[in-house]
Amino acid sequence: MTEQTSANSLIHVEVVYALPNEQKVFELAVSEDLTVQEIIEQSGVLANYPEIDLAKNKVGVFSRNVKLDSTVRDKDRIEIYRPLLADPKEIRRKRAEQAKAELAKKKA
Repeated sequence: MTEQTSANSLIHVEVVYALPNEQKVFELAVSEDLTVQEIIEQSGVLANYPEIDLAKNKVGVFSRNVKLDSTVRDKDRIEIYRPLLADPKEIRRKRAEQAKAELAKKKA
């Protein structure tokens, strides 16, 4: 394999965006030297989902956060995460308070 061929090798990746009721998967063959951001831009996901803002939405590869300037390997799955609607810790705290209040109400 020549140096030029290896520099321009194609890898196969997926770009995934999960919505509450569906998951969209974009499969691509891209140059191995592209960044996560460049791959996302080439995938077409941004055109289909204009609510995605790469300055705000976190991205990851197989559930691990990565930076937009990271590179990926063959068969990697780039995931675009939606912002959380509520803080999970706050939700758990409220549920615990409700359960405690209901238990106290039953005992009274």
